[in-house]
Parts: sequence; C-alpha cells; structure tokens
Amino acid sequence: MSATKPVHDPQVCNAALVRAFDFLGKRWNGLILGSLTQGPLGFAELKRAVTGISDSMLSERLSELAGLGLLAREVDPGPPVAVRYALTGAGDALAPTLNALTEWAGTHLPAGRCSED
Repeated sequence: MSATKPVHDPQVCNAALVRAFDFLGKRWNGLILGSLTQGPLGFAELKRAVTGISDSMLSERLSELAGLGLLAREVDPGPPVAVRYALTGAGDALAPTLNALTEWAGTHLPAGRCSED
C-alpha cells in the first residue's frame, strides 16, 4: 500500500505566507516581538531595545500586537504603577521562527547588504 501525500494547495499556502510577511514585514513588529522573547519588558525598556522607534509608534505597535493576541499588557498597581508587556502563547509560538530568521539573515544577508525601510 502506498502512502498518500498530503494535499498541498499552493494558493492557500501562498496566501498564508503573504499574510505572515505582511505582518512581520511591518516596521518594528518583528523587533518588538523579538525583544519580548527573553521575558516581559516595560515601555521604557522596549524603547531602549528597539532603537529608533518613537514613543507614539511604539505605543501604536504595542496596541496592535495586543489586539492580535500576540502580547499582553500587564499592569502592576504599585505603587508606583508599572506596566509591562509580555508575549502570549501565540506570540511565544513565533519565537523559534524569529530566531531562525535571525540566524538565516546573519548567514545570508551580511551587514551592509540590505537597506532600511
């Protein structure tokens, strides 16, 4: 008896890949998520980790990522009040992919070969 291959619909696969790269390619998303792979961070810590991002853009991206269910905003009532951001299970599931992309880029896209957006 021969094993049957799983049905592969390139159109469905391509659509999912386009969505993934649209999301990860959106400036700052990958860097913010990557910064949170080591654990929760406060707003100021994230701002230092993601060099060049403005306060308003960081705030916008954090809201967007939270809305997508990739990170959670944790409020410690203090005093003083502290807000930290942490990956959810869905966000944490991206960590191996982000690590693999980082390794791939280090090998195949040496510094200076790519331009910034």
